Amino acid sequence: MNSSLSRLLFLLFFLSGFCSLVYQVVWTRMAFAAFGIITPVLSVVLSVFMLGLALGSWAGGRWIAPLTNKTGLSALYFYAAVEGLIGLGAFAVPKLFALGESALLTSGETNSFRYLSLSALVLAASLLPWCVCMGATFPLMMAFVRERVPQSTESFSFLYLANVLGAMSGAFLTAIVLVELFGFRHTLWIAAAGNFTIATISGWLGGRQRRFAAITSWLAESSFGPVTASRSSGLSERLIQWILFSTGFCAMAMEVVWARAFTWVLGTQVYSFAMIVFTYLGATFLGSLWYRRARRSGRLRTTAQLVSLLAIAAFLPVLAIDPWLFHWWLFQTGKHADLNGWILVLASICPLCVILGYLTPGLIDEYAAGHPAAAGRAYAINVFGCILGPLFASYVLVPWFSERIAIILLGLPFLVFFSLCLKCLSRRWRLGSGLAAAFILAWSLFFAREFEDFVLRYGKNTVIRRDYAASVVSHGEGRDKILLVNGMGMTSLTPVTKFMVHLPLAFHKGPPRSALIVCFGMGTTYRSALSWGVETTAVELVPSVVKAFGFYHADAATVLDNPMGHIVIDDGRRYLKRTRQMFDVIVIDPPPPPEAAGSSLLYSTEFYELAKQHMNPHGILQAWFPGGEFLTAQAVLRSLHESFPYVRCFDSIQGSGTHFLASMEPIEMRTAVELAARMPPRAKEDLVEWSTTGDLRADLAKVLSQEVPLQDALNPYPEIRITDDYPFNEYFLLRRLGLYWL
Repeated sequence: MNSSLSRLLFLLFFLSGFCSLVYQVVWTRMAFAAFGIITPVLSVVLSVFMLGLALGSWAGGRWIAPLTNKTGLSALYFYAAVEGLIGLGAFAVPKLFALGESALLTSGETNSFRYLSLSALVLAASLLPWCVCMGATFPLMMAFVRERVPQSTESFSFLYLANVLGAMSGAFLTAIVLVELFGFRHTLWIAAAGNFTIATISGWLGGRQRRFAAITSWLAESSFGPVTASRSSGLSERLIQWILFSTGFCAMAMEVVWARAFTWVLGTQVYSFAMIVFTYLGATFLGSLWYRRARRSGRLRTTAQLVSLLAIAAFLPVLAIDPWLFHWWLFQTGKHADLNGWILVLASICPLCVILGYLTPGLIDEYAAGHPAAAGRAYAINVFGCILGPLFASYVLVPWFSERIAIILLGLPFLVFFSLCLKCLSRRWRLGSGLAAAFILAWSLFFAREFEDFVLRYGKNTVIRRDYAASVVSHGEGRDKILLVNGMGMTSLTPVTKFMVHLPLAFHKGPPRSALIVCFGMGTTYRSALSWGVETTAVELVPSVVKAFGFYHADAATVLDNPMGHIVIDDGRRYLKRTRQMFDVIVIDPPPPPEAAGSSLLYSTEFYELAKQHMNPHGILQAWFPGGEFLTAQAVLRSLHESFPYVRCFDSIQGSGTHFLASMEPIEMRTAVELAARMPPRAKEDLVEWSTTGDLRADLAKVLSQEVPLQDALNPYPEIRITDDYPFNEYFLLRRLGLYWL
């Protein structure tokens, strides 16, 4: 195959990998919006992607020979067809998600088995057809290479290298550039245009290629039984299959665990997970490039050597998330602590990914010897492990084990393979790698600590809870108690959370009768709403957060027994879509930081429109903004004002953050005396419970005096707003670097 054709095929597969990761990043975020921001949704999306790749790889390898023989067409035509089908997924998947979301509204709360299982089926049905087409691209393109070069034995690693490089670029540019500039819908259109371009070029190229006489012969000779190519590694075919399965299983399971384990370092912004994916793919690309160069130079590493290195590299993230070692690293590196923290945790996964990037295409090249059917089988085995890994991590490891123990358990298969390959290693290599693996395993088991241990150092009053959605830490004593979810500080015992509900209830025209609290937190706002004697519903996504209620409030049992109160485990948006209940006051307290996906979904115009449909006449919505970028606050306000004609803004009692009150009717001007007079005795006692002044009217007067006129707060550019398609707060990097402006 001439060099110009090789470069063109490399470019096509690069673009194919690029588009695939654009879809994965955007579809994952859309799945969060439709089915809840919980770990099972992430794991199901990853597993469905891998299932599609496995089925497509197996089916493409099995059926390409009969198809080309029967039709007389080049494999490139079939490759063009599947790329065109993938492009259609850009338009179909969002509609399928919307239909699935509507169909599941009657399936119960988010934590119910029925909802979790049915949502997984909906995700699978929505994503699987397009992912199958993605998986088929490998054997179909390999078949075309085989047409041109029948003796080719390394076509898989060639295409794998191009695909991983494209995937790395797609993950990076989608999160850093495309969504911020174009939004989700147009980003999908860009990816679809890429697939349609690939299909057009491939169809044109197929028409120009003359059919080689060797096509029929090699297809006829391509049996679908075991390939009997020589095993340069000295390993049996069965062991190679187990290694391929296990590396896929452990690597993808680790990706889920890393996403949770690194949260206290990386944060919950969209860039955090994007950087994990980018680092994973970037390191995998470097490993594949290393393999290609080593193959050309004839200096390949043996499978036994690579497995021994995996047995060491798998445990490095345990050291990176050890808070003592982490803070020692920050002390040694000095300035730019946040950046150095990111570098440390992301660098810890690089050795593992580099080795996998070398090992996977090497084993498949060896196993398949260039045969599309055999390569499809081998790749399907690897991807089948990638299917089960995220599900195992999400439903077994994460709810029951700490992140440190989960990583250790996922590293154990590499130790097993290391022991099986010992006889293939030199004595010197065996001794060195064995000591290194034993040392890092012992350190991970007996000396490494976890984030929770770091919290325990500053006080014994700590309770740790885990579930499928998050790890929840309750810590502290007295008024210094804090709530952490996946290592991120959520809230504290502050009068601000009381004002979130007391303010709109006091401003409500007429006696309020019902309130909805979206985001339970410590339960302070829920508790304060009940002090008014109104029907109160609280919606919380993480079950363990609700279970921690008693840690923060001595009267939690009494509050929970109040027949006026109801706590629902669900996503706030989904609850409003599936309930018919109406409310006098709706209180929104999005989880910090404001740039997180959980916040943007509660700040968007679409959410406010949904909330408006559940408000009684004279109803008031309170949206809390904790502070941060002023443009983000203006975007929140613009979205709110587009849905509600009357909005008032009050800076908080403690001077940080803002209460936005919104209504379809004018919110009457009232004095502190008037507001206090409207409050029941229990509500008055509740509001001054943590007051520094103990004076109800003084506290109310302070908040009222800090009102910000709406026209002073609104940005003159109406484009600065938050929508489901364009989450202004969530994608901000170019804007903050001064590289982009509306």
